[in-house]
Amino acid sequence: MDYAEAFRFQETRVAARRSNGAPDALVLVEHDPVFTLGQGASEADIRWTVSEQARRQVQVVRTTRGGKVTYHGPGQVVGYPILRLGREAREAVRYVGRLEQVLIATLADFGLTAVADSRNRGVWIGNEKVAALGVKISGGVSLHGFALNVRVDLSYYAGIIPCGIMDKGVTSMHRFVPDIAPEQVKPVLVRRFKEVFNYDP
Repeated sequence: MDYAEAFRFQETRVAARRSNGAPDALVLVEHDPVFTLGQGASEADIRWTVSEQARRQVQVVRTTRGGKVTYHGPGQVVGYPILRLGREAREAVRYVGRLEQVLIATLADFGLTAVADSRNRGVWIGNEKVAALGVKISGGVSLHGFALNVRVDLSYYAGIIPCGIMDKGVTSMHRFVPDIAPEQVKPVLVRRFKEVFNYDP
């Protein structure tokens, strides 16, 4: 799915949720190759030249989420929870922690031990990030979300400094569970999301 199209959809749903015209929702997608720059990112976080980006057919999009630069592409499950939350800053921190819980529990269901790191948000297997998070709370409603590498082409990460972190790597579930596919992971992710957020659509 094209990133810009997904973002327009999010904005529409967020506006509807803010006015109570729509319920909470969890949207799961796989994107066409794209580098997204959060509010803390700069062009220096992209290593590939414009010509290399064109050769690899990867877009570059600046977003409204927090964080720096990350990659989205086929084989990665991207989740956009659209939830009514509190407006206090502590609610955002609590929300990110709960997203990390969802991802850690999902990975455990496939036999993988993962952890969160409060200094470098996201979910890690050893010294490598398997899931990135970048969120925004607008009018008390969440947008953006998380990206879980299931069967992603990791070579694209050579084109960026992922999340602005120089001394850690990136990994994908398929390196540990060779036959894994996004369609296997999505229902497990939804189940764990419902449990952690007490969400019943």
